[in-house]
Amino acid sequence: MNNTALTEKHISLGAKMVPFAGYNMPVQYEGINAEHSTVRNGVGVFDVSHMGEFILKGEKALDLIQRVSSNDASKLYDGKIQYAYLPNEEGGIVDDLLVYRIDEKSYMLVVNASNIEKDWNWIQKYNTEGVEMHNISDKTSLLAVQGPKAAEALQSLTDIDLASMEYYNFKKGTFAGVENVLVSATGYTGAGGFEIYFENQHANTIWDAIFAAGADLNIKPIGLGARDTLRLEMGFCLYGNDIDDTTSPLEAGLGWVTKFTKDFTNAEALKAQKEAGVSKKLMGIEMIDRGIPRHDYQIVDAEGQVIGKVTSGTQSPSLQKAIGMGYVDKALAKEGAEVYILIRDKKVKAKLVKFPFK
Repeated sequence: MNNTALTEKHISLGAKMVPFAGYNMPVQYEGINAEHSTVRNGVGVFDVSHMGEFILKGEKALDLIQRVSSNDASKLYDGKIQYAYLPNEEGGIVDDLLVYRIDEKSYMLVVNASNIEKDWNWIQKYNTEGVEMHNISDKTSLLAVQGPKAAEALQSLTDIDLASMEYYNFKKGTFAGVENVLVSATGYTGAGGFEIYFENQHANTIWDAIFAAGADLNIKPIGLGARDTLRLEMGFCLYGNDIDDTTSPLEAGLGWVTKFTKDFTNAEALKAQKEAGVSKKLMGIEMIDRGIPRHDYQIVDAEGQVIGKVTSGTQSPSLQKAIGMGYVDKALAKEGAEVYILIRDKKVKAKLVKFPFK
């Protein structure tokens, strides 16, 4: 089991630790509902140092990214970030990721923890032009400081103007006295905030500085449990649950980051699927009757015919209702449509909704 540079810190704070993507990670501290509320209404800190980071450098770095990723990275400029996915050759998804343009010949890719080795090997397979690749995952720590009070909590620690930083942009600067820290206006919660990348040796210094600076705003540590409920309320996909090697990115609603203006892995097959039309669609599920739609539960119609499958579900702390997401046959995937979730062989009434949940 791998540890992050802050594992001992989480244990000392009384976190409940669980194995996640090969790492010993905090799932909760005071409780998922309380932590969820802290992020939605104030500011909280996630240790997400298990995520992977690759640096790609050289004349052909952009060409390699264009070849393996779905989005058009030629639109990036220095300090700009893009969401994309790595298509496989069978119509599925290797991983979803963020692409950071550091400069014209230098990029950082941020990938999911469970896919670091798989993604590295996949990109390397297409690296036929000698792009310099560095896997800096093991020496890089990452904190996500999320919530409407994040900028206020952090501003005293840095010379970067956080309030004016636009969504999906980043800057490098001094943070908590540490130089060359990368701060990005990104996150996985829908609550706003920043993600902070730095070398492992500065982890305790930066963590302590953030909590001292945000003390008056009641800043708190947040576990992966609340991270999951926060992302689900927004309809953000989780790799391994909602998207994977077998799911179509077009069925998953990722057409907006699939740019057929360039050539990329499996582009022709995806273009043909787009033109022919998808067979199913990822939809939001809101329970009408009592019950929680869990991963792999079947979605059925009034007659009990299977029309889809749940990929994620929870009791929403913000909305005080059970929600989920899942793939539904395209012909029936209409906003407001009444469906049923099979829970212990019983049909429980629900309706299909658009993201984010309201």
